[in-house]
Amino acid sequence: MDSKRQLQSAELIKRNLSVVFQQEGSFIFGNALITVTDVKITPDLSQAKIYLSLYNVSDKNALLEKIINHTHILKQALVQRIKSHIRRIPQIHFFMDETVDEMYRVDSLFHNIKSLYPPDSHEEE
Repeated sequence: MDSKRQLQSAELIKRNLSVVFQQEGSFIFGNALITVTDVKITPDLSQAKIYLSLYNVSDKNALLEKIINHTHILKQALVQRIKSHIRRIPQIHFFMDETVDEMYRVDSLFHNIKSLYPPDSHEEE
């Protein structure tokens, strides 16, 4: 169970990093849409795992590598936004959140099942 401070810090990072990606992400990542889906912070507030959903891009792994390579720039922009709200800025690590992709995959499987087994069209008289 996360502490109240962990939850507050995670939400602060999530909201502000989302703005950083909106404002400055297009200069680095082009037309890709990057959404911060979740932030998990260690109890000592020294590490933050940031989960991202990546859209409008053909190679998501290459984009994630590019984000990881630009971590320093992204962290600097984040620090400028939250330095008055948080004492120590955690180290940030980016991960891909595949929840939405998995949801679409499962939805596609259900659609395929429905097409193989259509509902009975018997009308009762």
